Amino acid sequence: MIKAGIIGSTGYAGQELVRILLGHKDAEIVWFGSHSYVDKDYSEVYGNMFNIVDAKCLDDNLDELSKQADVIFTATPQGYLAGVINDDILNNSKVIDLSADFRLKDTDVYEKWYKIEHQAKQYIGEAVYGLCELNRESIKGARLIANPGCYTTTSILSLYPLVREHMIDVETIVVDAKSGTSGAGRSAKLANLYCEVNESIKAYGVTTHRHTPEIEEQLGYAFNAGEKTDLFTVGQKALSAGNPGGNPLLINFTPHLVPMNRGILATCYAKLSGKYTYDDVKAAYDKYYKDEQFIRVLKKGVMPETRWVEGSNYVDINFVIDERTGRIVVCGALDNMVKGAAGQAVQNMNLIFGLPENEGLLMPPVFP
Repeated sequence: MIKAGIIGSTGYAGQELVRILLGHKDAEIVWFGSHSYVDKDYSEVYGNMFNIVDAKCLDDNLDELSKQADVIFTATPQGYLAGVINDDILNNSKVIDLSADFRLKDTDVYEKWYKIEHQAKQYIGEAVYGLCELNRESIKGARLIANPGCYTTTSILSLYPLVREHMIDVETIVVDAKSGTSGAGRSAKLANLYCEVNESIKAYGVTTHRHTPEIEEQLGYAFNAGEKTDLFTVGQKALSAGNPGGNPLLINFTPHLVPMNRGILATCYAKLSGKYTYDDVKAAYDKYYKDEQFIRVLKKGVMPETRWVEGSNYVDINFVIDERTGRIVVCGALDNMVKGAAGQAVQNMNLIFGLPENEGLLMPPVFP
């Protein structure tokens, strides 16, 4: 039985980790970490866990937790893990971080976009970007995983086959994405109050959203990847060559907040690099995703909707070629709390410990 600890278990992503791990036959939670609710019953924070979780919230002592847990999930703000991680923790436990602290190989870019100094640059090289479908083999031997976020997972997976096969002009990529309000976290913020969000939709972080360089970096690795090479390997080569961004692409990424609890829908636009038919493009998606359980390339003419992935670890993707403009439009949808956060983290855990990759993640989408 894998002993798991969660730092930040009372946030939305942390609570989703609890929900998923409670249904995992090979894992048990030994530490419900919370900065704000120490010594409070977990079921008082989340009433849905009444008579299910009989444990109190503990502090965020990572050094002590690493002595008790085989794997630590850190569902914490940016900068937390980089400020406390050390060799003892990594030698004792595997760490899966749901923040952005180790997602970017170029720490100068991290500091520019996140406005904080990176305090653990010595671990950047070994941290594996935990997009399971693209870095599976590298994840298996890792002790530090940078778990991707929801916008990035949707955008990268939606575009990856086209970028990898050089089927689009990568200088023309535009990503227009929408998110439910849970993506902003559980802390009290005026902009997230019901009356502020309901009956409205707004763009935010226009040209400045912090997920932009992450999407650019990973798609840059995809563009430069050779046959049968995962993106982590490409990133390592770029880091060694002094170009940690991997000759990153430049994209336009605009997120929007919509009045729903969960879900991400990313609509991606790009100019095709040749005269490709539907069958040509479908073959590219099948090449990379036909054996991927959690990526569903939909039937022709059926576009992804957030309601059909809610509560699940699935990503739905489909595309339409606009012959009039020579562009392609690709849509991707996922649940930002599951495949965009906690589900992906558990998928990473399964790979690290040699378990079936889908263990604990077979819940079908919830509807309505």
